[in-house]
Amino acid sequence: MTEIYPTIAQCAIVATAFKILLFPAYKSTDFEVHRNWLAITNSLPLWEWYYEKTSEWTLDYPPFFAYFEWILSQVAKLVDPAMLRIYNLEYDSWETVYFQRFTVIVTELMLIYALQLFVDSSHGVTKRAAQAAAISIFLSPGLLIIDHIHFQYNGAMYGILILSLVLARQKSSLLASGFVFAALLCMKHIYLYLAPAYFVYLLRTYCLSPKTIFRIQFLNCVKLASGIIGIFGVAFGPFAIKGQIPQILSRLFPFSRGLCHAYWAPNVWAVYSFLDRVMIFVAPRLGLPVKMEAVNSVTRGLVGDTAFAVLPEITPRVCFALTLLFQVIPLVRLFVRPSWDAFIGAVTLCGYSSFLFGWHVHEKAILLVIIPFSLIALKDRRHLSAFRPLAVSGHVSLFPLLFTPAEFPIKTVYTIFWLVLFLMVFDRMAPASKRSRFFLFDRFTILYITVSIPLIVYCSLLHPIIFGKSYEFLPLMFMSSYSAIGVIGSWVGFMVVYFTSVD
Repeated sequence: MTEIYPTIAQCAIVATAFKILLFPAYKSTDFEVHRNWLAITNSLPLWEWYYEKTSEWTLDYPPFFAYFEWILSQVAKLVDPAMLRIYNLEYDSWETVYFQRFTVIVTELMLIYALQLFVDSSHGVTKRAAQAAAISIFLSPGLLIIDHIHFQYNGAMYGILILSLVLARQKSSLLASGFVFAALLCMKHIYLYLAPAYFVYLLRTYCLSPKTIFRIQFLNCVKLASGIIGIFGVAFGPFAIKGQIPQILSRLFPFSRGLCHAYWAPNVWAVYSFLDRVMIFVAPRLGLPVKMEAVNSVTRGLVGDTAFAVLPEITPRVCFALTLLFQVIPLVRLFVRPSWDAFIGAVTLCGYSSFLFGWHVHEKAILLVIIPFSLIALKDRRHLSAFRPLAVSGHVSLFPLLFTPAEFPIKTVYTIFWLVLFLMVFDRMAPASKRSRFFLFDRFTILYITVSIPLIVYCSLLHPIIFGKSYEFLPLMFMSSYSAIGVIGSWVGFMVVYFTSVD
């Protein structure tokens, strides 16, 4: 078969050269977080990992990721042993920086493997579309900003997720798909948001008879359950023996944090916070009470207990209820008409729901939506219409993560180039839909994308010139609210597409 160019491997070689040039770039506190975890896992016995608190950046990922850090630490001690000293806070020798940056690139081999497997599992005309989608994911501005500048290991984690999704494409590898996803949950618990889609899909296609839902395939249930229990046992078993599960859970799920993260993630609560900010000025004219002690909270967006000045307070229970409600809706459709495309759509919509309505959502979690959606964005032009505003808003919303002047041209030029290139390529490759498109939604997408350029220019360049250091949170509020409109609009559009598509 004729190979499609450029290949993922070719793109990876070029991208790696570019990423190496970014080694000296800005790094966030997440760099120190992972350096500290290297030190904890290397210097302390297993039983002390989740109790150590010399640094404020305590270990708060599941055990498999801690084991992963331990493996990296075995190499790290050959590079610079000083980085593995727990009391060596904020240590960032050039050896440490280059080592940690390099490990991000090396672990992205998992992403390359999973994306190539996705392309190979596609056939005919869809293979070329799969190649384009795979390359767009690997070259994603989100991964570049978060992993290779800000600093995290999302590329490897999403590689495992995509591997699991691709394995679910064939009935013969459904069991392996469930096991891989279980292992992923033991590495990073944020993927729990996607677990309901896996539960419904594996239940319907693997545990129940394809002929009737009233016939249970007991052997399959036993294999799936025992495998998942075994994986969680390997991850959490050693800590369970010591009675440390409550301590681990307190680290993984810190509900003491507020509704909104330091920078409002572009979700429903960002819009809600923006409306509350507006109501501060409108409420006195309407005779509504204003809680003055909450005014600073809604304007600064700091981590902690978010308080609203006019609108009702939001509790974790409200967030959980809304998230669950909007996850159940697409899961019903998945259960009734199970298919791989419907499964990927349900995973995407579960990601949307958790991002839009979740408690203390990080802006980086938008990749939970963008990456699975990318796998089916080229199914037809209706899917692409819903994907476009998400691609713009999701990536633009990450800009405030890099606030230093040196990184401004990198994030801006790279993201705009990626959006122009891939949205043009996608537009040419997406086939016509069997159903009519939405005229108003298409116009919304065009208008939305048009507004993004002047907004970026104002928030990144003009605002500091006009106001100096005054109203520093204003650009963040504008950027977050703008991005939230795009994510919410994309979610509504894809929800309609999901329920009206023909598999």
